[in-house]
Amino acid sequence: MRIDLHNHTTKCNHATGTIDEYIQRAIELGVDIYGFSEHAPMNFDPYYRLSFEDMSCYEQDILTYKQIYKDDIEILLGYEVDYLKGYIDSRVIENRSVDYLIGSVHFLDKWGFDNPEFIGEYKNRDIDDIWQEYFDAIEDMAKTGYFDIVGHLDLIKVFKYLPQKDIRVIAQNALKAIKKSNMVIELNSAGLRKPIKELYPSKELLEVVYELDIPITFSSDAHSVEQVGFGYKEVIEIAKSIGYTKAVTFEQREKQLVNF
Repeated sequence: MRIDLHNHTTKCNHATGTIDEYIQRAIELGVDIYGFSEHAPMNFDPYYRLSFEDMSCYEQDILTYKQIYKDDIEILLGYEVDYLKGYIDSRVIENRSVDYLIGSVHFLDKWGFDNPEFIGEYKNRDIDDIWQEYFDAIEDMAKTGYFDIVGHLDLIKVFKYLPQKDIRVIAQNALKAIKKSNMVIELNSAGLRKPIKELYPSKELLEVVYELDIPITFSSDAHSVEQVGFGYKEVIEIAKSIGYTKAVTFEQREKQLVNF
């Protein structure tokens, strides 16, 4: 079973290609379960996300294509929700008829640390402190209980600013919170396309994830049709080398384990 749950549409304002093109590419690649998880609206950094007014249209579009392609592929509906204290909106996380919600951290005190526009800020901060602040935010996000999947667990490594401290120690409390919250961690291949040239999460973190018996799912985090299914073979090999044989998919926020 081939799963790809984290993918975007042009409604986020920084993706290209039609929904139909994404789905057709997924079918060509033999994807069995394909999920759209648009950047959810938030009253901060509005350009890089869906607007509140477009939520219903987005959901209806995905459900329409779900029906159109029901005999060829299973299409799921989700959101990627930014966790930023003071900006979580109930319209996004409460009573949404979706298959899953991805919780992600893209901001540290309103600094968009994964945006190349703001990469200069790394030189103004202690890297170990940045990493700890990031994983503290991941821990807080997990403790809310709002989300089903942790998005790109170690995104903070994107530009290769790596800490002196053991990453496994920095992340330990966040991973415990993820386990306690019954969340799933995605193996996100977008990191292979970024300066870090590495899966999110790293193999060393994924080994700890496996030891904690935290389930996984798969994502290409596609923002273009060409990125659909990117790096899938490499990601699968890493997962299997660590010991994973099953992955999670969702239906209306309920987990389902399948072989991959």
